[in-house]
Amino acid sequence: MNWDWIFFDADETLFTFDSFGGLQRMFLDYSVTFTAEDFQDYQAVNKPLWVDYQNGTITSLQLQHQRFQGWSERLSVPAGDLNAAFLNAMAEICAPLPGAVSLLNALRGQAKLGIITNGFTALQQIRLERTGLRDYFDLLVVSEEVGVAKPDTRIFDYALAQAGNPDRAHVLMVGDTAESDIRGGINAGLSTCWLNAHDHTLPSDLNPTWTVTSLRELEQLLCKH
Repeated sequence: MNWDWIFFDADETLFTFDSFGGLQRMFLDYSVTFTAEDFQDYQAVNKPLWVDYQNGTITSLQLQHQRFQGWSERLSVPAGDLNAAFLNAMAEICAPLPGAVSLLNALRGQAKLGIITNGFTALQQIRLERTGLRDYFDLLVVSEEVGVAKPDTRIFDYALAQAGNPDRAHVLMVGDTAESDIRGGINAGLSTCWLNAHDHTLPSDLNPTWTVTSLRELEQLLCKH
């Protein structure tokens, strides 16, 4: 295997990320029955905030508070408390995606492994501990700590510096989100693998090194090369 480092995105690349389930669970503590319609309303607020965050126009803290602003006013609970409860619920219900543990076992000792995520520090660390995956990774890089989010090349530069500046020709970035993981990886001069499990369309100007539909397929690909 000719990879010195393989970096993974976290949400929907290594871990399930069922935000509807997490919100339903969290709102039970506030005696709210969170419906599919509520979820649509939440996503109408949340999704543009993530775009702003990835574009660097708002901070991670602003994102985390603004997405719960409406509920904060309705329930008279600080937005920060709602956000913390949500991250906690997400940590409780998260699980590795099918094929993740097998893939990590196959790669262990073959290449150094890292995570570069736009998620939030508290959730990422708890999740790695709870799923028992912490020991597989030599490096965890979280946008909240770095101050910039994927696709900004600075988060990749930061991760590579932490990794000891390996030759970028021998570094692979794996992720499910074309706009952040693949665009960011390509711009940083890395090889990229797009995990397209849900048959999404790739922006025409992006050309990942590989595209796979599952982590099992990625394992076969990497262990063959």
